[in-house]
Amino acid sequence: MPAVMDLSPFETDNSVSCRLSSQIPDVCRTEDCCLGIDEAGRGPVLGPMVYGICFCPVSKKQELKESKVADSKTLSEAERENLFQKLDEAKSYLGWALQILSPNTISTSMLQRTKYNLNALSHDTAIGLIQYALDSGVQLTEVFVDTVGPAEKYEEKLSKLFPGIKVTVRPKADSLFPIVSAASICAKVARDRVVKGWNFAEDLGEVDADYGSGYPNDPKTKAWLLKYLDPVFGFPQFVRFSWSTAQTLIDNKGVTVHWDDDDEDGEKAAQRQNNRSMLAYFGASAGDSWIVFPQFIAKVEIANEDRIIIELPTK
Repeated sequence: MPAVMDLSPFETDNSVSCRLSSQIPDVCRTEDCCLGIDEAGRGPVLGPMVYGICFCPVSKKQELKESKVADSKTLSEAERENLFQKLDEAKSYLGWALQILSPNTISTSMLQRTKYNLNALSHDTAIGLIQYALDSGVQLTEVFVDTVGPAEKYEEKLSKLFPGIKVTVRPKADSLFPIVSAASICAKVARDRVVKGWNFAEDLGEVDADYGSGYPNDPKTKAWLLKYLDPVFGFPQFVRFSWSTAQTLIDNKGVTVHWDDDDEDGEKAAQRQNNRSMLAYFGASAGDSWIVFPQFIAKVEIANEDRIIIELPTK
């Protein structure tokens, strides 16, 4: 029987970011604690990225090491589940928290007007999880982090944000520090379960779950993307549409949409097309007018300057 990890808050709405956590062990509120941070699913074009933290008293480091936790990437899914079971059984002294970043959250963040790349998103997520542990009363004295970007700069950044806590940032920290390995396992188990049970908001019928590893260079993943690309609406929210793999497919297979020049307002665009826009009626005197749309004619009644009635045709 797999250890319980209640993913229902995210599964209810998998278009947004969601935080999940275990109970905080009482001992973590009274003893000096260490905390590890790692992520799962940074590179795939499909599914969420999950950031995880694990924390326990410094005095329990040896017990955690003896549980033989390891970098989740070196383990099979069954091995990860078994180790997560062990971590769950240690809940009297070990706690965890996760931040699940949906594909939609990742893509909209990366494509917003103000530049916000994946490294910045990762840093902010890790910082938020450390702060969550502190706010929950965990007595943190040590933090171990798998690096994102230059390790020295990241370590300096975290040390300034959390004075009084010894911060260690290292490449491959998940294979060096058992507490980071534990965080890696929690994050990967959560991602695996979420991806396997993904609830598609779109009406796609019975979805083909054979999408391979989810990485852009996987032929199965590429075939799945091509299969579920809608030429008008693009991809389901399971896909990180900001990834170049997805964008290239949309550019090549999607319907071309022409947008009027942003500097040209609706009235000028309508005049250019020898047609009147809706804006032309906002300043009109009271009375009835008609607007010709490509598919139908709509009656517009200008009742007064505060009230406009648009009557659409019935079938």
